Amino acid sequence: MATPIGNTGDISERALDVLAAADTVACEDSRVTGKLLHLLGIDATLLPYHEHNAAKQRPRLIERLQRGETVALVSDAGMPAVSDPGYKLVAACIEASIALTCVPGPSSVTTALALSGLPTDRFFFQGFLPSKSNARRNALAEIGAIPSTLVVMESAKRLAAMLDDAARVLGDRHAAVARELTKRFEEVRRGTLAELARHYAEAGAPKGEITVVIGPPGETARMGSNEIDALLRRELETTSLRDAAAAVAAASGWPKREVYRRALEISAETAAEPGREAT
Repeated sequence: MATPIGNTGDISERALDVLAAADTVACEDSRVTGKLLHLLGIDATLLPYHEHNAAKQRPRLIERLQRGETVALVSDAGMPAVSDPGYKLVAACIEASIALTCVPGPSSVTTALALSGLPTDRFFFQGFLPSKSNARRNALAEIGAIPSTLVVMESAKRLAAMLDDAARVLGDRHAAVARELTKRFEEVRRGTLAELARHYAEAGAPKGEITVVIGPPGETARMGSNEIDALLRRELETTSLRDAAAAVAAASGWPKREVYRRALEISAETAAEPGREAT
């Protein structure tokens, strides 16, 4: 049987029982999990399973399971099958008709959502956004119109830039930046995207793992036509007409067709200006 077990820092009695009964413990970092098992007095075979070796290790784990062994999949933090290669092992077990269960542990996605103060009845988990600004803006434009709270992961060093891009693409929605959740230095900072972008640009990159929660489209007021025009002119300076219209539509809540029509008009006006060409 395969058993994914959540955050190794918060152990339930059920998780202890599973680890004690496991023949093999698949883990992100054997040093981290090995230290934990030593403290718990549990002796088990450790097998590294992470993003860089998952394709190689999965067949080995499946072979062990098919021989009747019990394998426990452990993550260093969070849920093993959420935003990591654990889900591929789960899929492989299902395909091989191997029984499996889950012992939930703390998850940054649901913990950040609960602490954000933003709507929780519907949310969309994006995972990590692209590292480059243009690609990141395109990704934000794609998810911006989803009528739900957005949850994204981000590295500390890119946090300020991502928040700035999000404010430009999504509008100045309410948001929360959570770090080191369920750990000693847990912190949640709330504000608008623009406020948070300014804070982290000035304060510098925070330490720890970062989860960002962004309010749904209704969190911003409908923009006026002058604001739409200003946003379009700014976006058209650096992006294509299509991408500019998509970004502004997502940020403003205006219909895409209407924003695209206005973008065409502005592009034509710009092209008619002396010494200027349409983007």
